[in-house]
Amino acid sequence: MSDLSRLALPDLKPGHVWLVGAGPGDPGLLSVLALHALETADAIICDALVDPRVLAIARSGAAIEDAGKRGGRPSPRQPDISARLIALARAGKRVLRLKGGDPCVFGRGGEEALALAEAGIPFRIVPGITAAIGGLAYAGIPLTHRGINSAVTLITGHNSDGAVPGEEQSAPDWAAIARGSPVIVLYMALTHLDDIAARLIAAGRAPDEPVAIVSKATTAAQRVVTTTLAEAARAAAGVASPAIIAVGDVVRLHAMLAWYGKE
Repeated sequence: MSDLSRLALPDLKPGHVWLVGAGPGDPGLLSVLALHALETADAIICDALVDPRVLAIARSGAAIEDAGKRGGRPSPRQPDISARLIALARAGKRVLRLKGGDPCVFGRGGEEALALAEAGIPFRIVPGITAAIGGLAYAGIPLTHRGINSAVTLITGHNSDGAVPGEEQSAPDWAAIARGSPVIVLYMALTHLDDIAARLIAAGRAPDEPVAIVSKATTAAQRVVTTTLAEAARAAAGVASPAIIAVGDVVRLHAMLAWYGKE
């Protein structure tokens, strides 16, 4: 157990739920509040992308339940996950909902927080390092760099039905993003990368624009593939998920700034 008492951290109280981001993989990227929650929670409901080394920090006796969503395989339904959080809290448990990355960046943390609020369950949201920041940093790719970009767009690579976001109300305006965002970061986009790249090129992005595909970011299995927008789908063949994909000139900095594994 680490000595966190001097920080006067808030208590994870019985009947409360903390929605916590575990970061992109490396346990060293956990926040102090995330570590505190792991050491005190009675019940931990975790996502598939949470590194086993993170779960190993949990206090002895904590019940750990897997609620991970996996593409193409049976996965817990979101309403069932929210209902489970509510039930555990009502049973007087100190509940930790542990998510890879940040709970509110394509992590459905907002949906779960709304369900808790509607049920009258006290909760706290603890941010985590999202893959667009942590994953690209470990690949030696700054999310922003003076002289290259003053804006960035984060996009999910599929909607709730598993298709490329396109017609639904919440879908991104691909043409506007292609014209206006110098750097685009794609989450969960490996399956539809060919389609997404074609949309961006059709909207005016250069076929030779640099692209980086970062697989299993911040872990010992991290792999970085650099390519172009036109060749991205071909280059992604055989790349393991999860992967974060960056499109834009910041990718060129990878050649000089790739530090992970070289320390």
